Amino acid sequence: MKSKRVYSWKCRDRVLDFQNGPLIMGILNVTPDSFSDGGLFADRDSAVAHGIKMLNEGADIIDVGGESTRPGAVDVNVTEEINRVVPVVEKLFQETGALISVDTMKAEVAGRALEAGACIVNDVSAMTRDRGMISVVGRYKAGAVLMHMIETPATMQADPRYDDVVREVGDYLEKRVDDLVAAGLDRATLAIDPGIGFGKTVEHNISLLAAIDVLTDKGQPVVVGVSRKSFIGKITGCQVDKRLPGSLAALAVCVMKGAGILRVHDVKESKQAAQIAAALAQQRN
Repeated sequence: MKSKRVYSWKCRDRVLDFQNGPLIMGILNVTPDSFSDGGLFADRDSAVAHGIKMLNEGADIIDVGGESTRPGAVDVNVTEEINRVVPVVEKLFQETGALISVDTMKAEVAGRALEAGACIVNDVSAMTRDRGMISVVGRYKAGAVLMHMIETPATMQADPRYDDVVREVGDYLEKRVDDLVAAGLDRATLAIDPGIGFGKTVEHNISLLAAIDVLTDKGQPVVVGVSRKSFIGKITGCQVDKRLPGSLAALAVCVMKGAGILRVHDVKESKQAAQIAAALAQQRN
């Protein structure tokens, strides 16, 4: 079968090109309880400063999230999430003009962030949690990340089971893209994410990472987030703040297999690892 791999992504009035290597999406959690950096950037000024730091280190996109999606996380009400996210997006965009993504499942939060300057919506529910998300993304012609997750963050790790995790995740994401295109969204704005750690065991995560090229051949840009994830800790025995080497190893494999956008905490190190992996991948091709 001929590969359908793509090398661009439409996000509002911008077309992001990763033909020469993947884009780095820096994680900016403005939450008190995210699994790795909860509370570190909970106020606007420290969050914006960290966003600028990541841009200076080579981030192409800053992904701002105001609700933790770690295993067991509980919902944040829409007003609180807007109050956390929108001032950061607004100030960061005003000061830098950066490409900004908003990590949210709520249409109202997404709309306010897009109004403030964001150009991407990163929805871990793949626009199933809030049906109003489709019209918001369509109205702004925003880029969108559709992630695979079973159940909700509060319950997803209770007992995840699959007959064939690679096939099932791939089929779900492919159908989700088709359904959203049928609902009126532009296929060129949609990226897919296998949801590493979201309703998966260590074995499920490893199977998905080893087969990322199955997803990259489906015709949409592929976003992968492996940074500091618990599967690295379970394999290596390392605590969350010691997982950079494992994160970079998994990241390099994803780049070699065609991932287009890498969602990371450690921008400078991830950028360098991705550049080397991309150069090796180009040589192989």
